Amino acid sequence: MSETTESDVLRELAKLPTFSSPRVSPDGETVALYYDVTGRNELHLLDPEDGSLDRLSDGDVPRSVRAGFEWDPDGSRLFYHRDEDGDEQHDIWAMSIGGESESVVEMDGQLRLHDVSEDGETLLLGSSRDGQMNLYRHGVTSGETTKLTDYDRAVAAGELSPDGDRIAYATNETDTYENADVYVADADGSNARNLETGEVGAEAMPVDWAPGGDRLLVNDNATDLSRSGVIDLSDGVEDAPVTWFGGDAFEESADGFLADGDRFAVNRTKGTTVVPAVYDVETGEARELAFGDGVAQISTDRPLSDGRYLTYRTTSSRRPELVGYDLGSGATETVFEAEYGPFDPDDFVDPEVVAFESDGVPETPARAVDHGSSEMFEIEGLLFDSGRRPSPLIVNPHGGPRWQDRQQFNYRVQYLLSRGFSVLQVNYRGSIGRGREFVEELYDDWGGAEQGDVATGAEYVLDEYDWLDEDRVAVYGGSYGGYSANWQMVQYPDLYDAGVAWVGVSDLFDMYENTMPHFRTELMVKNLGEPDDNEAIYRERSPVNYVENIDAHLLIVHGVNDPRVPVSQARILRDALDDAGFEAGVDYEYEELGEEGHGSGDIDQKIRSLELLDDFLDRRIGAERTAVASLDD
Repeated sequence: MSETTESDVLRELAKLPTFSSPRVSPDGETVALYYDVTGRNELHLLDPEDGSLDRLSDGDVPRSVRAGFEWDPDGSRLFYHRDEDGDEQHDIWAMSIGGESESVVEMDGQLRLHDVSEDGETLLLGSSRDGQMNLYRHGVTSGETTKLTDYDRAVAAGELSPDGDRIAYATNETDTYENADVYVADADGSNARNLETGEVGAEAMPVDWAPGGDRLLVNDNATDLSRSGVIDLSDGVEDAPVTWFGGDAFEESADGFLADGDRFAVNRTKGTTVVPAVYDVETGEARELAFGDGVAQISTDRPLSDGRYLTYRTTSSRRPELVGYDLGSGATETVFEAEYGPFDPDDFVDPEVVAFESDGVPETPARAVDHGSSEMFEIEGLLFDSGRRPSPLIVNPHGGPRWQDRQQFNYRVQYLLSRGFSVLQVNYRGSIGRGREFVEELYDDWGGAEQGDVATGAEYVLDEYDWLDEDRVAVYGGSYGGYSANWQMVQYPDLYDAGVAWVGVSDLFDMYENTMPHFRTELMVKNLGEPDDNEAIYRERSPVNYVENIDAHLLIVHGVNDPRVPVSQARILRDALDDAGFEAGVDYEYEELGEEGHGSGDIDQKIRSLELLDDFLDRRIGAERTAVASLDD
């Protein structure tokens, strides 16, 4: 293929439009969603009968979707989040179905819309205005905003009761960092009561009020695997009984009650796939919905006018689409088809699920920290074969760290495959999908056994698949995956021939000081404790302190407006490399991306990021297009 055609493949893959946050209108006749078919993220209205789209916004919604939107209950407008160039310091705006916007709530710090009352008069908000994320109530007509909670640790998952008289939310008032409890309070924030649904150290979250407001659906991981509970509040909050569902075989995340209030839906994790299931509240019986491999997630926000529920469906080789699911017949019908541009679904690659034993200590020598062996686990991963022989390997650890690589479409992975790179994704200890105990393996051990799992995964596939080229191995990740890329390069330099750290963490002290307040408590403190108490691990597990170990070319890329992993993380790493005698442009490469935060959904910015990645990998370990068919074919 010619150089021009390779460039076309890159651009066409980056240009494939992506939707997110679909929300059914109050009358069930329309679906609002974010969609970037114009080149940037915009609000659109979808007719589920014929799939036609009308664009509402014109450049006045966030470039990247970090928070969704809510319908006004009268169906006349949408309340949405608005920021500046990806900084996530949102204000709340309203956009009419005619496309006219107006400001509703402006506050310092980050603002997040949790819920809208059924009469449309009250917005339940989360805001970090006073330093920590707490709940606020905004009167739409009065324009008055009132603070409802004042906790030292972040408040999450705010839910208004149907009658607007109560709120439910989650926070932590214990000395156990990993704990989260469900609270119910009066609408003005008074009479807040901890429902004490589980044990201290477990995490519980409110999900949805039943239509009558007498029951509350929650998630909880007290028994290891996440389960759902229905709390009966008909006789008050004190000692309210709870009925539990699931938690014995799969991780399950409740989505909400169905319209009848007698059933609720969950999204069930099965290995690296996700499938919806529906529970009957009275009988406790669960019915799993048939969707096959990949990821399918049902949305119970409200049904379409014909009673069907929207379900998001994708696989590693099939782009996301929206289907309407009839719970009575089990029939599905696509209401919004995926766009493939010049490609065919058969051009894309599905992975092989691989599994290997790991105690967190690979055969490759550790150069930074000798943390010793940990508990032995069977670790799962996804191996994508580019088809090239021999094939270079990209080790691609996920972000989070509380996340999981699943069998869902990823345009970056598919582009790497098209250039001849095979890709390994590892669900290291600390990933979701396997229960609370597996997640907690990462607590107080960032840069420890989970990084050993990643390196052991690379060793495993290099040993088992002789078509992989052990002399051309790179590590590439973003966010916590960027931390992993940095750590792999300083801890296991003998394993890698190049590395790419995208919006990655390098200095844990600086990360604690400069990330958003709720990230400080819910990410840094929850995983590592306070730096004053755990100074040694903050210092020991900061990759910047071991840059002299790096023995391969490193690309550092960061958005200047990133509020989650501040750009100071990249600059500190760059300065340390300079001080250690590494030469910019020769030993390492550095790019700051303007008008961008923690990633971007703009097509032009997607193209730019792929071009940076492709150029670096091509020069450092070589690339050749193989998997995706020629645009001329």
